[in-house]
Amino acid sequence: MRKLFILMSIFSTLFGCCKKITTTYPQDTIAAADGSQITFTFYAHASLGIAWNGLQLYVDPVGEFDWDSQPKADLILVTHSHYDHFEVATIERLQKQGTVILCDKTSAEAFEHDCVTMLPRAISMPVEGVTVRAVPAYNISEGHTDFHPKSREDCGYLITLGGTTIYVAGDTEDNEDVLAVKNVDVAFLPVNQPYTMTVEQAARVVKAIQPKLFYPYHYGQVDEKTDIEALKSAVEGVTEIRIFPME
Repeated sequence: MRKLFILMSIFSTLFGCCKKITTTYPQDTIAAADGSQITFTFYAHASLGIAWNGLQLYVDPVGEFDWDSQPKADLILVTHSHYDHFEVATIERLQKQGTVILCDKTSAEAFEHDCVTMLPRAISMPVEGVTVRAVPAYNISEGHTDFHPKSREDCGYLITLGGTTIYVAGDTEDNEDVLAVKNVDVAFLPVNQPYTMTVEQAARVVKAIQPKLFYPYHYGQVDEKTDIEALKSAVEGVTEIRIFPME
């Protein structure tokens, strides 16, 4: 009997008997305007999860994460077709019956499944209680416009749920369309160089659109590291900034 107990203990230790292994990722929960809760899940770089009122949304889900442990998607948003934003295999892993997928033009052209093509300034009500508006996303700095040309019609998204509007900007700089965005409660702005905003550009956008809460994202993965401390100083007194590992 004692030998049997020892063998069972060893088996349990080695193979995790009766223990479900789940992978967790950093999260932050805020109150929506109507009193409901919105929970953001931060995977890395540009990949976000948004949970609200029993719905699960993803923006640009990409990367080697344990997607099978995450909730299946009611709605998936794709900003553009670059490899760090658009990954068909991950989208397929997150899909379920009835999942709605909104894609920019270039991603829609590359995607072999059903999706709704979103052009800049388009408006969609893809699932009950959620409105999505597409914002043009493009570079304007000299020498950088080929990264995300305006002509390709990449998108950022304004997502309104529970009376709260969340702006996920995609890959963009502080162009006139971004600076004209209004009524934003929460902003996710990209801050890696040379592909998206500098610290100064991101601060300019924050001061222009006045979000109540600002999450820097899409930083790292390049040689020129983003000075997060400088960014915090630049928006001090303008908005609340919360830093999560989005490298």
